[in-house]
Amino acid sequence: MAVQTMSAPQVKAAPTPVVMTARDTRTIHRITGISIGIAMAALSIGVTLGVFQGMEHAGFDWYWALRPLLIKSYYQGLTLHGVLNALVWTTFFIVGFFTFAVTNSFKRPLKYPWVSWLGLGMMTVGLLIAAYPLLANLATVLYTFYPPLLADWTFYVGLVLVVVGSWVMGYSMYFTFGAWRKEHPGETTPFIAMSSIVTMVMWQIATLGVAAEILFLILPWSFGWIEGTDPLLARTLFWYFGHPLVYFWLLPAYVSWYGMLPAQTNGKMFSEPLARLVFWLFLLFSTPVGFHHQYTDPGIPQGWKYLHMIFTMGVGFPSLLTAFTVVASLEIGGRARGGKGWLGWIPRLNWGSASYTAQNLAMILFIFGGIGGLINASYDLNLLVHNTSWIPGHFHLTVGSATTLTFMGIIYWLLPKVTGRKLLSNKLALAQAWTWFGGMILFSNGYHAMGLYYGAPRRTMLGATPYFDPRWQPFLFESLIGVTLLAISAILFFTVVIGTLMRGKSTVQIEMPVAQPYEPGPTPAWLDRWAPWIWGAVALVVISYGPMLFQLVRDIQLHAPPTNLRFW
Repeated sequence: MAVQTMSAPQVKAAPTPVVMTARDTRTIHRITGISIGIAMAALSIGVTLGVFQGMEHAGFDWYWALRPLLIKSYYQGLTLHGVLNALVWTTFFIVGFFTFAVTNSFKRPLKYPWVSWLGLGMMTVGLLIAAYPLLANLATVLYTFYPPLLADWTFYVGLVLVVVGSWVMGYSMYFTFGAWRKEHPGETTPFIAMSSIVTMVMWQIATLGVAAEILFLILPWSFGWIEGTDPLLARTLFWYFGHPLVYFWLLPAYVSWYGMLPAQTNGKMFSEPLARLVFWLFLLFSTPVGFHHQYTDPGIPQGWKYLHMIFTMGVGFPSLLTAFTVVASLEIGGRARGGKGWLGWIPRLNWGSASYTAQNLAMILFIFGGIGGLINASYDLNLLVHNTSWIPGHFHLTVGSATTLTFMGIIYWLLPKVTGRKLLSNKLALAQAWTWFGGMILFSNGYHAMGLYYGAPRRTMLGATPYFDPRWQPFLFESLIGVTLLAISAILFFTVVIGTLMRGKSTVQIEMPVAQPYEPGPTPAWLDRWAPWIWGAVALVVISYGPMLFQLVRDIQLHAPPTNLRFW
C-alpha cells in the first residue's frame, strides 16, 4: 500500500536585494546636488533681501537709494525674502537631502529614478513660473498670501507645481521603501529612512490645505472667473498647512540630530524606540493645530481655538522628548571622548568640526524658539504678541536657526560627499557657524523685546512709519548688529560652498554619518507599523477641522475684492 506524504508548504523567497551601482550613485548625487543647488541659490537672494529689510527697519536712508536697483517696493522685497527662504530654500533642500538619506539608509538605489527627476523638474518649472510675478512686482502678497491680497495667477500656478513636484519626489521615496520592504521581509525599517519618509507623509497631509485654497479659491479669483473670495475660509485652509510647514522645516533637522549628529561626536543614539515614537507623534499632532494662528479671527468659535491650543501644547511633547534624548546621545559621545563630571563632557564634544558645531548651535537656538512657540500657543499670551515683531523674532529662531543652521551643517559633509571635493576650509566654516549663532541671538532678541515691550508691528516698514516709537531704537540697533553678523556669516557660507565646488577631486572618502543605538535590541513592532499612525493622523485632522470647514464652506461668501501692496 502506497503511503502518501504531505509536502512542506512552499515559502516564497524574498527578492534578491538590489545593490547600488556606481551609476545609481551618480544619479542620486545629481538629484541631490541639483535640488540643494537650487535651494542655496534661493537662499542667497533671500538672505540678501533680509539684510536690506533689517537695514530699512534701523532707518538707514541710503537703503532707499540702493533698493530700486534690486526691487520696486518694500513689500516685493519682503515677499521675495519670505518665499525664497521659507518655501523654496527649505523645500528644495529637504527633498534633495531625503533622496540621499533614504537611499543610503536602505543601501539600495531609487526604485524609479525617473519619478524623482519628474518631481524635481516640476518643482523647477514651478519655481521659474513663480519667479516672473515675484521679480515683476506682481506678487506682493508675502509668503502667507492672505486674501484679499491678490497676486498674478502665475504666482499661484508656480507654487502649485512646486508643491505637487515635492509630492512626486515623495512618491519616489515610497516606491523605494516598498521595494526595500519586499527585499527585506520582517526587518525593521532603518531609522533614518523611516523618519525621512514619515516627514514626507506629514507634508503630503499638510499641503492638502494650501492646495485646496489655491485651486478652489484663489486661482479662479486670479483668473477673473469669480469676483471675490472668502478671506476667512482661505486663511483657515492656509493655516491648515501653515503650521505643519514649521515641522516640515524642523523634522529634517531632527533626522540629523537623532540619526547622524551623535556619530559625528563619537556618540550613540540613546534610545532608538523613543526617537521613532517622536516622529510618529509629530505625524499625529503636526496638522490639527492651525487655529492657534487664528485666535483673533472672530469667525472661529472659541471652542475650536481651545481644541487646537490643546493639540499645539501636545505637539510640544515630542520636542521635549527630543531635548532629553538628543542631549543624552551627545553626552555619550562627550564621555567617550574623555569628558568627566556633570558638565565636563560638553567641552569634549566635537567642536572642532564645522558640521557638528553648526548643528549643535542650531539646537541651542531652538531651545529659545521652542519656548517662544509655547507662548504663541497660549491664548492670553498670544494676544499680547500677535502681529508684533515678536513673531518674526520667533520664526527666525526656528526656520532661520534650527532649520537653516542645521542644513548648513549638513551641507558641510554632504557637499564633499556628493561632489568628491574636500571642504574648502573647516576654519572658515566654523567661523560661519559661530557668527550666524551670535548674529541670530542679537537679531531675534531685539525683535522679541521690541514686540513684547512696545508692540512694534510686524510686516511694516518700521523705518518709514509716522508713528515710530523712539523706544524701539535700542532694539533696532541691537538687531542691526545681528543683521551685520548674519551678513558676514552668509558671505562665509557661500565662500566655503563655492570654493569647495571649484576645488579638484579629493581622495578622501566621506560616508553619511549614522548613529548606532546605545543598547541594540529589537524595535517594538508597533513602532514599525504605518497604518495605525497614518489613520490616527487622518482621524485627528477630521475631528479638528471637519466640522469647522463644513460650516465655512456652507456659509461661504465670495465678496472680498482684491488688493495689493505693490506700490509700498
